[in-house]
Amino acid sequence: MNLLLLEEADFIAADRVILRDRRLTHMQEVHRCEVGDSMRVGRIGGLMGSAEVLRLDADEAELRVTLDQPPPAKLPLTLVLALPRPKMLRRVFQTVAAMGVPRIVLVNSYRVEKSFWQTPFLEPEAIREQLILGLEQARDSVLPEIVIEKRFKPFVEDRLPAIAEGTLGLVGHPGNYPPCPRGLDEPVTLAIGPEGGWIPYEIDLLAKSGLQPVQLGERILRVETAVTALLARLF
Repeated sequence: MNLLLLEEADFIAADRVILRDRRLTHMQEVHRCEVGDSMRVGRIGGLMGSAEVLRLDADEAELRVTLDQPPPAKLPLTLVLALPRPKMLRRVFQTVAAMGVPRIVLVNSYRVEKSFWQTPFLEPEAIREQLILGLEQARDSVLPEIVIEKRFKPFVEDRLPAIAEGTLGLVGHPGNYPPCPRGLDEPVTLAIGPEGGWIPYEIDLLAKSGLQPVQLGERILRVETAVTALLARLF
């Protein structure tokens, strides 16, 4: 935890918070905080800054906070992601939050198993938990927006063109396609498929909506690896 994130419910005054949950445990067991110590903090959805430990008991801590720093800029990116398998989904949420992706659209695909949509990891609180872990790692305070689209064709035909308008539309996919561009400074809409990749029909439909296939080479990558590699290359 490189940033202690503060919830609205933590505030007992404009510059005071009380912590009683896993963050208190982290302060005690990892940071080994003492009264008078300073920590990096951020208000979820707001500014970042520092906090002084005023009181530290076994069951709660009181901190005085100063929030005067903006969070880091997000990437100019919308990520369209075929729903990964549940265990991988948690890691992907942490990764995209840590790397500064502002908007993620989870979509269905032919190779996405129907059972994946039943996972409890798609519950709003479960998603939020993983995103917060990513923000804590990267020192960011603004949660990404998560959009869930369970019907691929209506989403790609009816809503994706408006999302991709005015951006560079790309589809990460292995094959005889141009290499993924590097070091962009323009907005991007990027689609990444499931384990096994998009099927040809899906590639064609994405292309009609303005997203052109690009590749990272001959290696077949796991979803979480492909996400990291593509984002690092694009920006």
